[in-house]
Amino acid sequence: MAPRVLISDKLSDAAVQIFKDRGIEVDFQPDLGKDKDKLAEIIGNYDGLAIRSATKVTPKILEKATRLKVIGRAGIGVDNVDIPAATAKGVIVMNTPFGNSITTAEHAIAMMFALARQIPQADASTQAGKWEKNRFMGVELTAKTLGIIGCGNIGSIVAERGVGLKMKVIAYDPFLSPERAIDLGVEKVDLEDLLARADVITLHTPLTEKTKNVLSAENLAKTKKGVRIINCARGGLVDEGALRAALDSGHVAGAAFDVFIVEPAETNPLFGHPNVVCTPHLGAATTEAQENVALQVAEQMSDYLLSGAISNAVNFPSITAEEAPKLKPFIELAEKLGSFAGQLTDTGIKTIRIIYEGEVAKLKVKALTSSAVAGLLRPALADINVVSAPSVAKERGIVVEETTRDAEGDFDSLVTLTVVTETYERSVSGTVFADGVPRIVNIKGIKVDAEFAPSMLYVTNEDKPGFIGRFASLLGDGGVNIATFALGRDRQGGDAIALVEVDGPVPGEILAKVVALPHVKQAKALAF
Repeated sequence: MAPRVLISDKLSDAAVQIFKDRGIEVDFQPDLGKDKDKLAEIIGNYDGLAIRSATKVTPKILEKATRLKVIGRAGIGVDNVDIPAATAKGVIVMNTPFGNSITTAEHAIAMMFALARQIPQADASTQAGKWEKNRFMGVELTAKTLGIIGCGNIGSIVAERGVGLKMKVIAYDPFLSPERAIDLGVEKVDLEDLLARADVITLHTPLTEKTKNVLSAENLAKTKKGVRIINCARGGLVDEGALRAALDSGHVAGAAFDVFIVEPAETNPLFGHPNVVCTPHLGAATTEAQENVALQVAEQMSDYLLSGAISNAVNFPSITAEEAPKLKPFIELAEKLGSFAGQLTDTGIKTIRIIYEGEVAKLKVKALTSSAVAGLLRPALADINVVSAPSVAKERGIVVEETTRDAEGDFDSLVTLTVVTETYERSVSGTVFADGVPRIVNIKGIKVDAEFAPSMLYVTNEDKPGFIGRFASLLGDGGVNIATFALGRDRQGGDAIALVEVDGPVPGEILAKVVALPHVKQAKALAF
């Protein structure tokens, strides 16, 4: 059955056509996002939901979204999606962080010019029949210092434009590498230095706990007298009340804002000041940007629903269309290794260690780790999924460690999962051969070779003559048919393992008899 996608906000006809051309059934209801009750009523019929900003994806909506696999936000901000609730539900949330980049950067540059030359004020005065040529004295931008707070995707475009304008560009961004700064032609500085030196400050960072009020009253006081401040990123990065006071005192020469703490902004401390320019969140408002993000989200959602490729997800690692087929068997392997270990673990887990060796180490191991953790925790937490697994493990204080390295043994690719609990440490290893079928190849240091099967019986015992015969006879007498039998031992007379595929679930009374056999240390019925 073809995947079904609901579009609940306005998207271009070209975006709708992309879904159709890819063989996806589309229901285009551009005004539905405003009716949350109707959305909740029908969302259970869809595999994908494409939105802009009008649709609010709440826990109540997600509770009804029984089929939903992906939410695609045409734009950067995902404030209208409850990310934790979507993650817990196993729903991938995508955005389109690059479709608006040039448009938003250009708006910041336009705001800088408008501020420097008082263009909105001069326009209003002139159209009112005045000719106040001497009133509007601007400043040149050439040779001025442009300070950029946040030099990521949009900030780097602003930096390049600033360099082109012959400005001195400095940037504060903890994640900006020295090499990238050199490529952009900017000087990387700390925040204190930027505040002291910049003639113009422009903000291009997300709103987080660390960036909230990055231009606080205290930091505004540290700025150069006569500074001009531009915010086309997120409301809340600047203390608006403190900025108004700095404008009133003349310490800040002007401000240009496209975003506000409360939107729609019907009132604001900045409104009415003669040296302030305001626009109604127009950063992404160009024909090109709106078309770009709509087309991007349609392509991304189609790729995921049809091939498993994940682009620009905010709650899961990205996987390209080329990587998805290679990852698929290893995702299955990781999940089943985790499930194997989880079904044998009955005490609190402290640490999960996963080692990727050989060719598998070159793949997106974050996705594999999520699968392994989901498989491991599912016996105890039935509703866990690949998307939610990392956050669930973190909430429970479980440390997850990943290691990648070259192949060191007999396999081109090897995945080893180790569970550390309060009382013991247990490892299991697996691989995928050319047939694409996941296999267990090592349990607790003992070599075995077994495919995963829906019903299995795992037994550890002392290596004693006659044990296997008694074990097999017990199963046969109990009506349990053996499909395959994998054996391993660490040494003659030492610890041994039997991993048996059976034709159906092992009855409890038969399992109890296996546990009671001489030399048995552990017996467990497993399901995959």
